[in-house]
Amino acid sequence: MAALNDHSMTTKKRKYAVKDTLFFKFQGPTQSSLQETAAIVKKIVEKYDGRNFTLARSKEEADDMWSDRKNAHYAGLAILPGSKGWPTDVCVPVSKLPQLVLETKQDLYDAGLVSPIVGHVGDGNFHALILFRDAEEREKARQAVHRMVKRAIALDGTCTGEHGVGIGKKEYLVEELGEGTVELMRTVKRAIDPLGLFNPGKV
Repeated sequence: MAALNDHSMTTKKRKYAVKDTLFFKFQGPTQSSLQETAAIVKKIVEKYDGRNFTLARSKEEADDMWSDRKNAHYAGLAILPGSKGWPTDVCVPVSKLPQLVLETKQDLYDAGLVSPIVGHVGDGNFHALILFRDAEEREKARQAVHRMVKRAIALDGTCTGEHGVGIGKKEYLVEELGEGTVELMRTVKRAIDPLGLFNPGKV
């Protein structure tokens, strides 16, 4: 949130509280239904000791807030000047997300790594942008990603919620899905791509 305060790309630079923050996006057919939904959510937030509930007063203000949320990745990169970012994500059942985030934040802190975390809490997915400046920190980041994935799988989650498996996470597929499921995937792949032309090197 501090990074967003420092690197907002909106014209009216909003200052957020530097605390764990939830952005809610309300949609509905009428203004009154939106206000009713917002009032219900505000009560729930306050019940669980949430603070600073703020509702956008116009479409422009809502667009600015959502723009800040979308800019979180780039704002995060600016936290450590000269660093590179290792973006990664995992996903767990929503009920397990608080545990996963808490344990991951502690793990990154213990490893001496700086990493903003931004998620889609409605579907149990979160993204960590692990910052590193040299080969040693890059290796620490790689190990932290490995632990993050193992933690997510142990909580009945998946090694990736949105970024895809690609090459970097294919080693986790058997652990997550089982050998039979992965072999079924390979069988389908071989049937439609016998020469291995589509996404070579990936599963």
